[in-house]
Amino acid sequence: MNRFSTRYRCPVFVLALGLAWSLATAELSAQFVQQAIGGIAVDAEGVVQAPTVEDEAALAKMRESALAEVPEDLQAFTDVRAVSLKQLEAEVAKHLAEGSELPESVRYLAGLQRVKYVFVYPEQNDVVIAGPAEGWRVDRLGNVVGATTGRPVLLLEDLVVALRTRDVEQLEAISCSIDPTPAGMQRLRGVMRRIQSMGDPEQTMTTMEEALGPQVVTVTGVPQSSHFARTMVAADFRMKRLAMGFDASPVGDMPSFMEMLASSRGSTSATPRWWLAPKYEPLAKDAAGLAWELRGQGVQCLTEEDHFNAAGIRQSSSKAGAAATAWANKFTERFNELADHDSSFGSLRNAMDLAVVAALIDKQGLLDKAGLTLPELTHALALSEYYAPRQVNSQANFVRRRNDFVVSASGGVQLIPWTVADEIEEVAAVGDVRAKLAAPSGNWTWQ
Repeated sequence: MNRFSTRYRCPVFVLALGLAWSLATAELSAQFVQQAIGGIAVDAEGVVQAPTVEDEAALAKMRESALAEVPEDLQAFTDVRAVSLKQLEAEVAKHLAEGSELPESVRYLAGLQRVKYVFVYPEQNDVVIAGPAEGWRVDRLGNVVGATTGRPVLLLEDLVVALRTRDVEQLEAISCSIDPTPAGMQRLRGVMRRIQSMGDPEQTMTTMEEALGPQVVTVTGVPQSSHFARTMVAADFRMKRLAMGFDASPVGDMPSFMEMLASSRGSTSATPRWWLAPKYEPLAKDAAGLAWELRGQGVQCLTEEDHFNAAGIRQSSSKAGAAATAWANKFTERFNELADHDSSFGSLRNAMDLAVVAALIDKQGLLDKAGLTLPELTHALALSEYYAPRQVNSQANFVRRRNDFVVSASGGVQLIPWTVADEIEEVAAVGDVRAKLAAPSGNWTWQ
């Protein structure tokens, strides 16, 4: 599918996965991108699953020749590289007018790996985002990542989606959720009541999985077929596979939830719920409100027990089991390490960064302060569509020492970026960084 082929019409925002390939120049690439990029595979029916060995082999073949050579001036790692939104807008407008493909340096935002700063330069009618950056490559999950750090780069299409959230209802969450159906929960309850003894664990797990059936993927805020949505779903899906022990942790000494459950005491829910949420410190700003810094690791894992009424409908709960809480806390503590080894988590953090930046721009009127408009980024530029994630097959696991079964955890990603942008404190030093980074005239990126 051609890149930027379908216009983004929904004015809101979310999470998900993957790689923005304008690289669909070959039929293999175009088809494969739809299926297995960024750590999950999504088929034409919207079924989400872990990529197969064949998927990974096809991805390896594709990435050998996918990327063009990184421009020399963007290859070396730097702590602070700047991207001018004014000049980025001009670059996009130029290529749209010419009918030419956007270069990778633009699509990958000069290799930025996080947004650390947002600066306003009224005298240049510009707003600038800045952060660590370097050249890029494609990793084993299909994400575009830093050549040496392995941390995912920011994507233009995710920035565009974030900027198009600015005028939506500020209390609506940007989210994805993976949840069992009420009918599935009723069937599972019936199965659990009939199980008198453990019997064959494998057969019991199969029976539970079949009873619960496919779980539903819900995305709010952006089209379910957007890259941003895929990023959220991918991070959530991979987080739960770590928790359930279906995938080995990339951080060697981090146990799965199932391992922690084996040594814990007390009862546990058969359907625990974990979700990923923002974790930022208050934004730092200078006295004039022209320099801003995002602080904190960006993402945390939260948990609660799922409770369902007689109709199989989930009821909210503030309670969580000890083992589920301990695992969520461990995931949060080790998030930076996990993100360094699994780019789906870093990609989610990038999406959250961009959502917070967009909310900050809106709440503080930064475009108005700069006298800047971004018609191409906020309206004209069309975005790619991907197979929309719609359902996930249920999977059960078994803790032998406790004779406990756990069925694929529900949960998701939830972010209200405007609440993050509400937390502010004044820090004079951030203004000094702005002064040192003043833009060379006409450049869209510099360091």
